[in-house]
Amino acid sequence: MGIMPLYDASRFLRYASLPRWILLLSISTLLVVGLEMLGLPASLLIGPMVAAIILALSIGQGSLRVPRWPLLFGQALVGFLMARAITVDILKTMATDAPLFLAMILSVIVAAAGLGWLLTRWQVLPGTTAVWGSSPGAASAMVIMSEAYGADARLVAFMQYLRVVFVAVAASVVSRLWVAADGGEPPAIILFPPVDWQALAATVTLTCLSAYVAVRFRIQGGTITVPLVLGSLLQGFGLLTIELPLWLLAISYALIGWNIGLRFTRGIVMHAARALPRVAASILLLMSICGCMAFALHKFAGVDPLTAYLATSPGGADSVAIIAASSDVDVPFVMAMQTGRFLVILFTGPMLARFIARRSGLAEKPV
Repeated sequence: MGIMPLYDASRFLRYASLPRWILLLSISTLLVVGLEMLGLPASLLIGPMVAAIILALSIGQGSLRVPRWPLLFGQALVGFLMARAITVDILKTMATDAPLFLAMILSVIVAAAGLGWLLTRWQVLPGTTAVWGSSPGAASAMVIMSEAYGADARLVAFMQYLRVVFVAVAASVVSRLWVAADGGEPPAIILFPPVDWQALAATVTLTCLSAYVAVRFRIQGGTITVPLVLGSLLQGFGLLTIELPLWLLAISYALIGWNIGLRFTRGIVMHAARALPRVAASILLLMSICGCMAFALHKFAGVDPLTAYLATSPGGADSVAIIAASSDVDVPFVMAMQTGRFLVILFTGPMLARFIARRSGLAEKPV
């Protein structure tokens, strides 16, 4: 008899939250469609994240929560997405010009780390948050990794996706100016493409296994690194075709975006608004530094200007890939530079963040 009220209350809460999930899904869909129509990048993640922020601020933080295991699955899927980009051709391109790639990659990372240190030192953002937010890697992966290492994922997401928009808009403008009116258009987005169901089943199975291993063995940042390493090795040896249809990625991005957005509070939004001018200035400064590096790459290495600009653009690798695919550039070179930088940041980011936080004398504090 004592169990029934608890059971009924639990069932009531599940049913009570259903309209909120429907509302969240509806707002997310509308925002994604709107962002796609505007041609803005990362709409599949930014749309759900903004929708979740709106809902969290309207009905209160904690009213909804993304279930743990679906979220871990979504994060691991991003790891396989990163692994899919590490092809044999890209590795060959990196090996051919290894000193050049290493010099450019390290230069961008040092510049970004310096700006992160300044934002931390000036207490624009707390602790290691500014360092992760400034890291010019794949935005979704940086957000996931930052949370695993104790940074405020909400503010990291704010910085990362603000830079994604800045970089993508600038890269699109430069690309259009370079190729003029006869330039190609980005490939159409196909939500339900033809699927290799056997490869998809293998990818989903390994994604679940990677998430379980990361949790079971308490691997910090493991939901990204485990599938990244596993997927890269299996793909490199020809044992796995990583099949990730857009509808599956859309589910993954929605889960990650909702998880971030639902934890926003009015305090976090106010803090982000106060930090916006200095964060935007740091992004524009980093883009300018990368532009100078692109000029040096063109001047001293003979790389054509548009290829050099896209290769050194700080982050937004997926949007840069779309722009590169529709422009007359050396796509393998661009993607090799972007992928190489992501890999270096992925494995050095935690140490760099801790080092800068210690040197700044500031610990991570909740906002």
